[in-house]
Amino acid sequence: MPQAPEIKKDEMYVLLREGDMEAFNQRKAGGEKPDLTHCDFRNVDLQGMDAIGLDFTNCYFRQADLRGIDFSQSDLHGASVHGAKISGVFFPSGIDPYEIFMSYQYGIRLRYS
Repeated sequence: MPQAPEIKKDEMYVLLREGDMEAFNQRKAGGEKPDLTHCDFRNVDLQGMDAIGLDFTNCYFRQADLRGIDFSQSDLHGASVHGAKISGVFFPSGIDPYEIFMSYQYGIRLRYS
């Protein structure tokens, strides 16, 4: 059974929850690697986040604002996008559109190879 989503104390995760994308992106560009696995992003506005190369395994994005985010090089295994704003999101190529629909509509976790 997947681990429940967490609100972590990781400094970069806190920046995302507070909506400070500029500081998050600067620190990421500077080489910092946040631990974002199993994180709770419920209702968080993540627009403008540089998600390239990040691991969002088992994250919970319910009702989050993900518009325009490039997740194409991110790990979204086990993540849920139930009710999230996903217009313009670039998902990893291995995720079937039906899988995205099922996660968006019913909250199932994303599965892909």
